[in-house]
Amino acid sequence: MSDLRLKLVGKRALTERIAELCFEPVTGTISGWQAGAHMRFKLADGGDRAYSLISFDPVPDQPKDIRVAVQLEPESTGGSRFMHELHVGDEVTATRPKCDFPVTPGAPAVMLAGGIGITPIISMTSALQAAGVPVELHYAVRSRRLMAYGAELAERYGESLHVHCDDDETALDLDALIAGVEERHFYICGPRGLIDAARAKAEAAGVPMDRVHVELFDNASAGGAGDTAFEVEIASTGEVIVVPADKTIIEALEEAGQDLIYDCQRGDCGICQTDVLEGIPDHRDVVLSEDERASGKIMQICVSRAKTPRLKLDL
Repeated sequence: MSDLRLKLVGKRALTERIAELCFEPVTGTISGWQAGAHMRFKLADGGDRAYSLISFDPVPDQPKDIRVAVQLEPESTGGSRFMHELHVGDEVTATRPKCDFPVTPGAPAVMLAGGIGITPIISMTSALQAAGVPVELHYAVRSRRLMAYGAELAERYGESLHVHCDDDETALDLDALIAGVEERHFYICGPRGLIDAARAKAEAAGVPMDRVHVELFDNASAGGAGDTAFEVEIASTGEVIVVPADKTIIEALEEAGQDLIYDCQRGDCGICQTDVLEGIPDHRDVVLSEDERASGKIMQICVSRAKTPRLKLDL
């Protein structure tokens, strides 16, 4: 389906760095979207950024508008700066809603949001609550003044909401939280450090990984300090492709003419998972278990890199 042209019809500050943006379609309609869905907004430089859709109520079949909340990142020249600089009346282009982070219908849940990771968790928690499914929401922030939607969350979720602030006695205790997951599904959205820690503790506590669901609110594919170039050998052809320090494996392989299957490009959907035949991968995903990482036999090629000069991949 074609992309949507949207007009900004409302904008308000939620915190010093987080703004809520409300858009209406310029033409056509927005189809009903699944809780946990996102849209990718096209930027002025030709790139795009994904932002989760927010709803405190069940999503109608044809929503009149959509809401996102965007945190302005320090020194941003990309998505967050572009979105924050929009004015009411401005028009943007976005993909239609897509959900890579759905809730399991009817299954009791524990939700953990870190910072701006609260945005998809709102619609997911609301969907379960409206269906009468037991759900517990934990929201971890550095300080209450940095909390988005504090009053709305308290009013909507009441005793099901647990706020954890780093600067007071409510600071998040992951061990205690995970001990309470029991037979429920566990959903985590936020920065990489939170996701890695929560997944590792859940795995160590014996929580089945098919009940742990994550969405990463970092651009994990961006090159990090100290990244260097390495080679990828395609097992089926023997072709060797150089992956520059500032490109992902997927980007380098596509430029060389490889036809690949992938989706999120953030390391949290698992679609691009590839077998590693030789070499040692540098894992940067939030999908694999600790045992899978240690084996070195599989990797997510959208974000992970190499610890050896060459990787031989089963492609």
